[in-house]
Amino acid sequence: MVAPSSSSGSGSGSGSGQPQFISSTGNRNLSNAPLIETSNTDQIVVPDRSSWKNFFAYMGPGFLVSIAYIDPGNFETDLQSGAQYKYELLWIILVASCAALVIQSMAANLGVVTGKHLAEHCRAEYSRVSNFILWIIAEIAIVACDIPEVIGTAFALNMLFNIPVWIGVLLTGLSTLMLLALQQYGVRKLEFLIAFLVFTIAACFWAELGYAKPDAKEVVKGLFVPQLKGSGATGLAISLLGAMVMPHNLFLHSALVLSRKIPRSVRGIKEACRFYMIESAFALMVAFLINVSVISVSGAICNSSNLNEEDQMSCQDLDLNKASFLLRNVLGKWSSKLFGVALLASGQSSTITGTYAGQYVMQGFLDLRLTPWIRNMLTRCLAIVPSLIVAVIGGSTGAGKLIIIASMILSFELPFALVPLLKFTNSKTKMGAHVNSTMISTVTWIVGSLIMVINIYYLMTGFIKLLLHSDIEMVAKVFLGILGFSGMALYLAGIGYLVLRKNKEGAHLLALTAPESQQMANQQVNGSIYSLPREDIVNMQLPQRSSPADLD
Repeated sequence: MVAPSSSSGSGSGSGSGQPQFISSTGNRNLSNAPLIETSNTDQIVVPDRSSWKNFFAYMGPGFLVSIAYIDPGNFETDLQSGAQYKYELLWIILVASCAALVIQSMAANLGVVTGKHLAEHCRAEYSRVSNFILWIIAEIAIVACDIPEVIGTAFALNMLFNIPVWIGVLLTGLSTLMLLALQQYGVRKLEFLIAFLVFTIAACFWAELGYAKPDAKEVVKGLFVPQLKGSGATGLAISLLGAMVMPHNLFLHSALVLSRKIPRSVRGIKEACRFYMIESAFALMVAFLINVSVISVSGAICNSSNLNEEDQMSCQDLDLNKASFLLRNVLGKWSSKLFGVALLASGQSSTITGTYAGQYVMQGFLDLRLTPWIRNMLTRCLAIVPSLIVAVIGGSTGAGKLIIIASMILSFELPFALVPLLKFTNSKTKMGAHVNSTMISTVTWIVGSLIMVINIYYLMTGFIKLLLHSDIEMVAKVFLGILGFSGMALYLAGIGYLVLRKNKEGAHLLALTAPESQQMANQQVNGSIYSLPREDIVNMQLPQRSSPADLD
């Protein structure tokens, strides 16, 4: 059942007396209107019962989100960290995975409790200029995420079928059409496909782990003993963080949870938040084990004492393409093929999350909806053009370096998605009784602050070293210094604005947070109070064939 949408008075809620969301649209004042009037959607309905069986209805979004943690960008940085520092940076993966679980759970909670995703909250909260800037930053992050997917898929095609990298880059644009063809068969089938690809990646790398046989004691030490030796390790650590906690994933997760129609009661909301956290923990644990496997395999091979001179040279500047030849030389042909299959599965599945994130970001910030294939092609083109140029001019080495640069860009852009998420989920006005606890707020602000401090430190020290050791003229150094430090000042000012700005009062309020409404909801024994459907999310995620009867 869906709660009736008619209202009998400004303070009485629906005609049946059941509590609903109170929402605002644009600059209008608060009203008792529901978020979406129609109930004719293909959302997955969660039964209104207290049972662990409900958990299976919530499974799916976490795996779509976890793909971003095991995309080709992650593999590139994992391989380089293992080759250069063996297992010393494994603790970064552990810390980033734990932080990712907390942050992704917060994004899911925002969507569950308020019925709106992160980009929509930003549009309601910030001014038009601020929204436009945040949208541009989010789009850049999506393109930076797409670049490793495009290059990774091209490398995989080269490994498996000997297709040149630049041709592989062009072929990746066609893969989006196949993925769009699969979407119309239903949300469950799509989620099962993604889960299958995740476990395919896991099986391939766990098999690689069996071939490589890393020292278990050293791996455990790397996981639990923090080490960071030199600026090179700092740069890789930032790349690992950027590849693990991606800004576009926060927009994505807060929107994907809206594909479920949950019981709109105090118990139903708490259950949804709890089950989404468990599901995310399971999916991210699989992603964590995959990342640990990649670093361990790379560390074991590149630090082996029986490597020939050519393989040692490959390890000094290891990228996705060189990794296949290295694995084939050291572990055998099948090892190289397994790596290629895992990389292909990773690149193809990542296109789904990138496309969805782009659509949600555009819809949320600009209230603009594009046909999925048009949105997909636009994003692909923005990623393919720089990837193709670098692949043609710089070859596989240049393409590998572009992946590292893209991962660092993601890390620097993370505060512009993370800070609004923290502010919104810490707001009683928006989250009501489901606001973050003091402990969660403290932990997330500490994690976010550390990420920002590390980014700023690395940016400033790297820029100063570049100016001091470059061979350019003094006038050019002064000009670049003024330009660079002005950019850093703008970066800090933007973060400071998001952190210090107070949320609007009464932007979104859940009626269930009122004590009398909570008591009313707790007394609902036989009745179901479902969340009102988000038709825009369902149709955006899964374009369905419509019949003439559906249009009546």
